Amino acid sequence: MSLKDKTIVVSGGSRGIGLAIALRAARDGANIAVLAKTGDPHPVLPGTIHTAAEDIESTGGRALPILCDVRDEAQIQSAVEQAVSHFGGIDVLVLNASALNLSGTLALPTKRFDLMASINQRGTFLMGKTCLPHLVKARNPHILAIAPPLEFADHWWGEHLAWTMMKYSMSLCVRGWSHEFKDAGVAANALWPRTTIATAATRMLGEDVFARSRKPEIMADAAHWIVTQESRTCSGNYFVDEAVLRETGVTDFDGYAHDPSTRLYLDLLVDEPGGHYFKG
Repeated sequence: MSLKDKTIVVSGGSRGIGLAIALRAARDGANIAVLAKTGDPHPVLPGTIHTAAEDIESTGGRALPILCDVRDEAQIQSAVEQAVSHFGGIDVLVLNASALNLSGTLALPTKRFDLMASINQRGTFLMGKTCLPHLVKARNPHILAIAPPLEFADHWWGEHLAWTMMKYSMSLCVRGWSHEFKDAGVAANALWPRTTIATAATRMLGEDVFARSRKPEIMADAAHWIVTQESRTCSGNYFVDEAVLRETGVTDFDGYAHDPSTRLYLDLLVDEPGGHYFKG
């Protein structure tokens, strides 16, 4: 199934995984509302809603850049109204906006806790709440959250309780919506990377982490497969990017590696025997 003429709303879409997902949809000829709070160039992180829109248009899609901070309910409502007015509806919601802080309980400032709560938890819920009245009208509606499988291994909680809690809250939204809107035919799924992903945000964790990561395109290709499935039969899943692509027949993943000669880091919240983990 193609995403041609489908309308996709992407939160956190100005760079990284969100932009990669938008560009993959653009190759099909999709309409993409790019939501992010970066309207002017950031001093450290590349990309704005306007550069993202330019990239989407040049890739073959139609773009609507919208300045939106998901911490602000009024901005979310305005953004969704603009997307619906401009494109006529919403077919897919990609929940990518997120905040990261791996500090332990005693080291984490309250304002950083509040930031993660307002973006990862509250922002995810409000984006879904605001888009769902439009998604239920679509032919094959999907919600896709960039969120981890619900695994409650003790070490993840013990190393960075606040961030783990907030990322799992996104996963819990997927669990809830997949049941609450099952009869309406709205799919809700999560997608998580098996390895760390080479983005500007990852680079801030260290050059070694960045070098031992995969490109965002692996998440984009996996996301494309998920949101083109029949929504009534593909919902409530916690997908991992590599596993999705292996199921579709991909066997060579070197092209996704930022540096194929290095050993990749497994991402946070991924457990594998003998795994090689990034420690924050």
